[in-house]
Amino acid sequence: MSSSVALLVGGVVGLVAGVLVATLLLRPRRPDLEQSAPSDGAPPEAVLSRRLLDLIDPAIVLLDPDDVVLLANPAARSLGIVRDTRLLVPELLELARAVRDGGRRRAEVALPGSVVGGGPRQVGVLGVRLERGSRPALGPVALVLQDVTEARRVEAVRRDFVANVGHELKTPVGALSLLAEAIEDAADDPETVRRFASRMTHEADRLARLVRELIDLSRLQGGEPLPELVPVEVDTVIAEAVDRTKLAASAKEIAIVTGGEDGLVVRGVESQLATAVTNLLANAVAYSPEHTRIAVGARARAGFAEITVTDNGIGIPREDRSRVFERFYRVDQSRASRTGGTGLGLAIVKHVASNHGGSVSVWSEEGLGSTFTLRIPLAAGADTPGPAGDAPAEHDLAGGPPAADAPEGRS
Repeated sequence: MSSSVALLVGGVVGLVAGVLVATLLLRPRRPDLEQSAPSDGAPPEAVLSRRLLDLIDPAIVLLDPDDVVLLANPAARSLGIVRDTRLLVPELLELARAVRDGGRRRAEVALPGSVVGGGPRQVGVLGVRLERGSRPALGPVALVLQDVTEARRVEAVRRDFVANVGHELKTPVGALSLLAEAIEDAADDPETVRRFASRMTHEADRLARLVRELIDLSRLQGGEPLPELVPVEVDTVIAEAVDRTKLAASAKEIAIVTGGEDGLVVRGVESQLATAVTNLLANAVAYSPEHTRIAVGARARAGFAEITVTDNGIGIPREDRSRVFERFYRVDQSRASRTGGTGLGLAIVKHVASNHGGSVSVWSEEGLGSTFTLRIPLAAGADTPGPAGDAPAEHDLAGGPPAADAPEGRS
């Protein structure tokens, strides 16, 4: 169990254990899980301690020497680990017996999804004996459980993130080192030097982009508080994104066509929304052949502004569609290396959408292209030009099926 969780659990035990014993001594020996508080004749501190147990987050279960549940607070009940007077998790019963034999114990226990409902949970458990007389093994045992599922998930994500960052940084840094050596060896060949220098510029740009997107992603994931959400015009966001990507599109003679409803207003951070749409457009440009076109448009639908970006590119294989919003995930590794892709662009889009209370989804077919849809809640009271059904189908602008009719594959 981590030090912070252990400190929290230890504090709970230290605060409650002494008064809890007094409460139990006043209770009938017959276990009664439905009794929510000691009797009216109990000392005030016993009443307050039971109220505290009912209100705190850690789950607390009290077992007698026969493993019969004497008390379980609402947090324990909500975990589903107690039924009537029985504790349902064998690992917790084993921990309780170890506590009786050897005193205080700490452990992490996996609670199966069949018990707690939903997915499995990981809990940090502290077990203590509440009697210290000559025969403490015959006294009650308290188990204090703290849900650490999210903490462990975050730790795993952080480890993977650091490992991925290290791997991604090695590629451009190693390339720059090799190219520098090649230039030094070819100092008397100006043509070779120019070629290697151009490649160095490409790798340096890739490294700078990776660092910039890592910083953006860190901010979006909670490194900095989210700025105040203010009314933002969707037209302005789209115009900014198109302006940022038009140079790359022109280099491949790709036309960016805009359409949809005008005048939509959402609540958000304009710079973040512009970055998200820019990333979608840049992704479309990178994976579209030359002399094609990309459609970007917006419409109001069910309280959200839907911003769609549609291309006639190579499309995404079915098995990859659910993973394209993962950090560092690339459908085509070799193509990403050629285009300088970092694998972070769509992850940034996903986090921007999440921070704004929205979502992002993708429709795609190999050889037909892709449609990415960014959904952001409309500003309260914002006027919309008309029913969603009156909006042009942006996908039609690029020659594919309408985005509204496309099946969504959410990440």
